[in-house]
Amino acid sequence: MSLIRPYGDTTGDGMVQLSFTLPIEHSKVAEGAAVQLANKMGMDPALVVHAKPMGEGFTFFVVYGRVNHLVDPSTVEVVERDYPLLTPKEANASIKRSLRRRLTVVGACIGTDAHTVGIDAILNIKGFAGEKGLEYYRELKVVNLGAQVSVPQLVEAAREEKADAVLVSQVVTQRDAHLLNTREMSAAFREAYPAARRPLLVVGGPRFDETMADELGVDRVFSRGTTPGEVASFIVHRLTGPRTPTQEKAS
Repeated sequence: MSLIRPYGDTTGDGMVQLSFTLPIEHSKVAEGAAVQLANKMGMDPALVVHAKPMGEGFTFFVVYGRVNHLVDPSTVEVVERDYPLLTPKEANASIKRSLRRRLTVVGACIGTDAHTVGIDAILNIKGFAGEKGLEYYRELKVVNLGAQVSVPQLVEAAREEKADAVLVSQVVTQRDAHLLNTREMSAAFREAYPAARRPLLVVGGPRFDETMADELGVDRVFSRGTTPGEVASFIVHRLTGPRTPTQEKAS
């Protein structure tokens, strides 16, 4: 695949749009500072197309300009889906055939995160993007703990429910709170469970990098736009597939 350049008005013109906030009152000086920042980031020329005060001492900007950078798609690293997408009927059949019992999923927003939209979209029966949530799956037992659940509470609930999988949603990202909370969670589960008995750990949120699963100590990271069917298919694929030698030894 050949190198590519951003597209704005005409093919290959390198035009991009950038938004950011500066800690400065809105003024001509502030707009000049925004242009200066854009120039230092490689946009030349740069034009402020929108500027709006964001409370006392802050201004939000949208800047439009040209960059000369090229992108090489062949060097991009992504996490490709390595499992088949299943319909609810197929997922139920696989669970029933392989486990001969219902598969238990515990979900929560951990730490101080009170944004339940993400976890509810995956777990609640109403679902997201035209797909029913995991509560719709007959062979799944879903326990939604809601918001602001501490890591010890999550581990305790997983033990009590004998969870096969734990789903955590993180929307709050200030000071990398989503990463810190996820690392704390994975460490707590590693301490609380033998490796072969630990539930499948899945995290998701709009600011997560899907390539960071190993670094965060979880089994899968899902980012924005993930549907309930994708999550359900992953869980079923991982928990009803061939058992590893470690799993066999532990059983």
